[in-house]
Amino acid sequence: MTTVTAPPLATDVSAALRRLYFVRFGFAVVWAGLLFVTASDLGPVSVTLLVLYPLFDVAAAVVDSRASKATGPVRGLYANIAISSLAGIGLAVAATSGIPATLRVWGIWAIVSGLVQLAVGVGRRKLGGQWAMIASGSISTLAGASFYLQASAEDASLSSLGGYAILGGIFFLVSALRLGRTTKGS
Repeated sequence: MTTVTAPPLATDVSAALRRLYFVRFGFAVVWAGLLFVTASDLGPVSVTLLVLYPLFDVAAAVVDSRASKATGPVRGLYANIAISSLAGIGLAVAATSGIPATLRVWGIWAIVSGLVQLAVGVGRRKLGGQWAMIASGSISTLAGASFYLQASAEDASLSSLGGYAILGGIFFLVSALRLGRTTKGS
């Protein structure tokens, strides 16, 4: 097996991203499990979980931007911080109107943040391990459209958001494992 050797600065960024991606995987799995248990209605726990997810995304983007600042532009991450902050507020407001409104806001957020994730992944492809982030951004965009359309169904449910989180977490896990090859090359 060939090991990729990256310059020291890129290796530092890869190591930081790897740790962050493992944390994001763990968070997504725990969050999805909790949502599956509470997704039947919009009670205090499920609303808290719905708002917490994009706010965790904000925190992760802040950590990511600090780790990545030395290797190039982080405008996409700043955009993600703004988008996810607005999504947290939007979800808190939408939850007062019911599951369909919540799915619409989540869908719009998934579309826009997916496009940003796609752009960031393409920009970072030289770091390695980014193909999963590129795929995840693409799938997020499609899933967001699906959530938006699901809002019109009579049996609209939040449980599909748990599956979305697990899939996203798996993509973060794959990226973390792929980035391991880059960090071992140093």
